[in-house]
Amino acid sequence: MPAEITRKKTANSKPVWFVQQGGLDSAGLDGGALAWANANGFDGQPGRVLIIPGEKGEISGALLGIGKDDSRLAAGKLATGLPKGSWHLASPVDEPDLAALAFLLGGYKFARYAKKDDVDVTLTLPDGADKADVKRLAKAVTLARDLINTPTNDMGPEALEAAVRDVAGEYKASVSVIKGDELLKKNFPMIHAVGRAGSEEPRLIDLEWGRKDAPKVTLVGKGVCFDTGGLDIKPSSSMLLMKKDMGGAANVLALASIIMDAKLPVRLRVLIPAVENSISANAFRPSDVLTSRKGLTVEIGNTDAEGRLVLADALSLADDEEPEILIDMATLTGAARVALGPDLPPFYSNDDAFASDIARAADAVADPLWRMPLWQPYDAKLSSRVADMNNVTSDGFAGSITAALFLQRFVGKANIWAHFDIFGWNPVEKPHAPIGGEAQAIRVLYHLLKERYPAK
Repeated sequence: MPAEITRKKTANSKPVWFVQQGGLDSAGLDGGALAWANANGFDGQPGRVLIIPGEKGEISGALLGIGKDDSRLAAGKLATGLPKGSWHLASPVDEPDLAALAFLLGGYKFARYAKKDDVDVTLTLPDGADKADVKRLAKAVTLARDLINTPTNDMGPEALEAAVRDVAGEYKASVSVIKGDELLKKNFPMIHAVGRAGSEEPRLIDLEWGRKDAPKVTLVGKGVCFDTGGLDIKPSSSMLLMKKDMGGAANVLALASIIMDAKLPVRLRVLIPAVENSISANAFRPSDVLTSRKGLTVEIGNTDAEGRLVLADALSLADDEEPEILIDMATLTGAARVALGPDLPPFYSNDDAFASDIARAADAVADPLWRMPLWQPYDAKLSSRVADMNNVTSDGFAGSITAALFLQRFVGKANIWAHFDIFGWNPVEKPHAPIGGEAQAIRVLYHLLKERYPAK
């Protein structure tokens, strides 16, 4: 890692001051540092790092501009903006866990194919920060980012299964897999239909961990390793980021790793339908009618709305166990991005109290989310003249809502259900995140689950 945290401040550690824009005079700097900042036009501009020289030209400290809004994840910029060495925060930190986590996340680099020289920057853990929690969160976000950033030639259904098995092995979880035509025998027809045209067999990956008598928490993640759109083929410009269409799977696996690492007292289950939506002679077609695991028939209005099909079969299996909490995550609709952009994923829930808790947790951990309604009058838009339902609507309106309503038809026994329509990608660089794959909502959900099921 180019960035690391340590518990003890070393003798040669140098200070970093946080400076709000327009607040240079109140940052607590000595006269020399203040004069240097003024001479260099530094006034707390967001994301700007200014190195402060000592009397002999050596590095004596640094300033980090955090803008006017006092960004809670601004410390991420230190991982790439500071020169090699040991550093500590000289400014008071209201949220030490977030500062330490942002620093680690800001140092992330995807280096599988293009190795880059590491700049080893070490930050002393801020007072009050929980190092174990910070480290497990950073490790999980790194896992999600790595999986999403890996192109499909190295992250198809087989590789995604291998990634699940790696995580399971670390925490002594069990994994079972149903793949290929066995999906038909075990009644997962829509997973099979979506993935059968791919070069690798479609599969349902099933991870289980924890005491069988503990509260059941089930996570379902969309694992479409690449989405051509199927016979309703996407334009080439829309395929450029489709390696990230397994972002839901990456995120639920990352969340599972946090839960297991923290030893939360739950019965955890992770279900990942892993497929590639490809084009071949046996690809499923527009106007086909598929029978789902639940028995509902689905007319295919568009083969590019495949994620909800594979999720539906997996949700049906999950729902049969009547879990206390059932969560699904998916890079499901472009409509969600039109409504809220890439940084603010919408979520849906059948439980108002749980949704309120999610909103509170999102603010607490600076992992933004926004609740959208399961607006039942729109459910009629999914009607079909030849089947129980269609997988798309005909008018193109409320695409994220109607996708959530489609999934809701396959959930009825779970006590609490929540659906997250994530983007899983940073289109622009942030202090704590480079451009590329991203974990979204997993810090919120861990915070919430840790409150509900505290480790003993």
